[in-house]
Amino acid sequence: MPIPGNLLTTAMAVMPHTDADRALEVAATMDIPFWPQLPRLSYYEDMYVQAAEHFPGIVLDVDKQKLSFSTDKFMDELEAAMAGFEDPEMFDVSRDYSAVYHKFLDMDLTDRPAIRGQLEGPISFGFNINDENDRPILFNDTVRPFMFEFMARRVNVQLGRLKQKNANAFMFVDEPGLQFLFSALSGYGDVQAKQDMEMFFSMIERPRGVHLCGNPDWDFLLGLDIDILSMDIYTNRDVFAAYSQSIKRFLEKGNILVWGIVPTNIEPYEKESLETLRNQLEDVWQRLYGAGIDRDQLLSQSLISPATCCLVNPDFEKTVEKGFQTVKRLSETLRIDYGFAEEGDHETGYSAQAGV
Repeated sequence: MPIPGNLLTTAMAVMPHTDADRALEVAATMDIPFWPQLPRLSYYEDMYVQAAEHFPGIVLDVDKQKLSFSTDKFMDELEAAMAGFEDPEMFDVSRDYSAVYHKFLDMDLTDRPAIRGQLEGPISFGFNINDENDRPILFNDTVRPFMFEFMARRVNVQLGRLKQKNANAFMFVDEPGLQFLFSALSGYGDVQAKQDMEMFFSMIERPRGVHLCGNPDWDFLLGLDIDILSMDIYTNRDVFAAYSQSIKRFLEKGNILVWGIVPTNIEPYEKESLETLRNQLEDVWQRLYGAGIDRDQLLSQSLISPATCCLVNPDFEKTVEKGFQTVKRLSETLRIDYGFAEEGDHETGYSAQAGV
């Protein structure tokens, strides 16, 4: 598996910065860097807008910062879209939709243990894009199968670009909507969802994984055919630890878990310390060891990250950057104590006040 573990660091992509170069500098402090999505810099840098590029039927109003869908427009544009399915440019993120992505591709990333990209997943995209009747397009039986294939091709094209920069590149499918998937109000049944997600991942090249910050059906998520799962363990640690048998099966397949433990919102960040965050993380691990999960396997197949993205702090990027620093410090401490420190550490740094 080209995705490294050994308690190295990465982070989710959405960042509050309005300076693309600074955001890339901060992202590069992680052992596994990524290209940032910066919706405060431009509406085109929003993760839903980027996923919507060239999708037939999309109505984009940049001035009002609104993304919607027209069924008539979809039918008019569908044939042309299908004709372009073999054109990689149709599925890549253009410079108009992300200057940051192309700046990332211009960087020298060959010395990193891996790099990572991301795309908004079809469940979340389908839940959040509404048609002219204010109905999510996920519920449209004509649009939904096309959407899953379209997004799979987007993931594959981006992964191909990233692998040209680093052979160990992998992709996150960002799926915050998965926490609502089995709600009685969702209007989208679990049987259909499982079929759709299994089909979706069967179309995506490896390595592939899911990132979300919510609390989904963990048995469902851990049972998907993915290689890496990134989650907010800071918020969901008690719930997640209860799924020890699903976690064990996930790890026995050689898969990687990304433990999002450092909060980036001001209030929770300021009440924690490096010691309290480590204790919370190791408490989850101890419960999993007690349930029969091998300690060495879990640690060697783990990464450390912030708990969530954050765009709402009144100090904008300051606490987020402190959170990244804390992730680094926590990883370094854990790697030393668990005997991983000599295995390919990558020196990174940037000018920011130390965090926790």
